[in-house]
Amino acid sequence: MKIIEQPIDVREIRRKLGLNQSQFWSRIGVTQSGGSRYESGRSIPRPVQALLRLVHVEQIDINKVKKEDVEVATYLKTTNPELYKTLKKEARSASKKTT
Repeated sequence: MKIIEQPIDVREIRRKLGLNQSQFWSRIGVTQSGGSRYESGRSIPRPVQALLRLVHVEQIDINKVKKEDVEVATYLKTTNPELYKTLKKEARSASKKTT
C-alpha cells in the first residue's frame, strides 16, 4: 500500500518559526524568490521537500551532517536494531535535558 503524503504548508511552518522568506529558504539553499513561488502554490521538488523536513521540522543543521554519519547510523540500524533503538531513545532524552 502506498502512503499518500499530506501537502506541506511551508508558509505556515515559516511563520511559526518567525522567519522571513530569505532566512527560511536560505537554510536549504533556495533563493527567496524561489521560496516565494513554492509558498504561492508551485510544486516543491522532492529533494527540496526532504531538506525542508530535515532542516525546519527535524531541526537538523545540514552543514554538520556528513556522509559517514548517515552510513554509521544506517549500518547500526541494519545490523543491531535493538542497540539503535536504545541509542536513539538515549539521544532524545539527552537532547530534551539540554533544551
